Amino acid sequence: MPDIGIGIVGGGYMGKAHAVAMLAVGAVFNTALRPRLEMVCATTAGSAEQYRKAYGFARATAVWQDLVDDPKVEAIVIASPQDTHRAIAEAAFALGKPVLCEKPMGVSFEDSRAMVAAAEASGCVNMVGFNYIRTPASQHARQLIASGAIGDVTWFRGEHTEDFLADPQAPATWRTSGMANGTMGDLAPHMINAALALLGPIRSVIAEVETVHRQRPGGTVCNDDHAQMMCRFESGAMGQMYFSRISTGRKMGYAYEVTGSRGAIRFDQEDQNAIWLYRAEGPQANRGFTKILTGPEHPDYLPFCQGAGHGTGYQDQIIIEAKDFLEAIHRGEASWPTFRDGMLVNQIVAAALASSMKKAWQDVTAFQASGRF
Repeated sequence: MPDIGIGIVGGGYMGKAHAVAMLAVGAVFNTALRPRLEMVCATTAGSAEQYRKAYGFARATAVWQDLVDDPKVEAIVIASPQDTHRAIAEAAFALGKPVLCEKPMGVSFEDSRAMVAAAEASGCVNMVGFNYIRTPASQHARQLIASGAIGDVTWFRGEHTEDFLADPQAPATWRTSGMANGTMGDLAPHMINAALALLGPIRSVIAEVETVHRQRPGGTVCNDDHAQMMCRFESGAMGQMYFSRISTGRKMGYAYEVTGSRGAIRFDQEDQNAIWLYRAEGPQANRGFTKILTGPEHPDYLPFCQGAGHGTGYQDQIIIEAKDFLEAIHRGEASWPTFRDGMLVNQIVAAALASSMKKAWQDVTAFQASGRF
């Protein structure tokens, strides 16, 4: 069974998640390609060596170019800050190496367009790390909607709400500097990706983006705390989304509702192993939302557990993502979500920011202006 040398740029929160996933994915999914943790890169030689020992890499470096150039590194995971994404991806594609990049791609719509151009010119496998849509429950919801189980979709409501900066006295950190680290750069892409996956392309948006707590101990806040957005899908369906890092009480509020002509679906990531399904059929007295617990019959669940209702967790989403990436490399063709899919998310984010400034609806399909987010 062939192995493949994996290089991960970034050893922190997401770097660790990807390293653990690459160690586990072969055993969980019996993948045709078996990852070999070849090299990890971090900002200093000391921290890189720490990550090497902790995660089981063969080698460590503080220079990402060395990782990309190394012939034993055959596929690259970018889990470093957004302002490094473009250069790393372009260098990897120039050498013909597949890339899995964490979201959002780069710090601007311009960055993501350049990354798509490099990926598609190279013909290399490319993927963006939208992990939440990969839960067995959300995969099942996507199948139900595509099959017409709830009829013609008329409305979508989504949110990505957390409370890690809800306390006004929480100190300023890297998260409060740079638009890529704000709510529209950090949280919004996940729910926008979910909306696109469940309902298809978005035609136009109107948004309000706001910084609520402008001063925090240690500094001025230079990005957004929360945002609301209305949208119109190409299908004609209406949509509304809310994104927040100050949503008191919400820990992982990645949630959506989809309403159709013959039913509806509800999901909340804080209960990630269930969806709620309503079918407009049978006697009115017996109608109501039914809770469906995920189990072996749902996508990507059985390799983790043979018992329904036992559930999967956050790390399992990253393992599913690793499986999809490895299978794409084995087939020699990119899997959803590709860099182009990631660019479309960034296009919507940039259009929403422009809409907030202009106080007007913005046509997403016509939006081409660059801008940092």
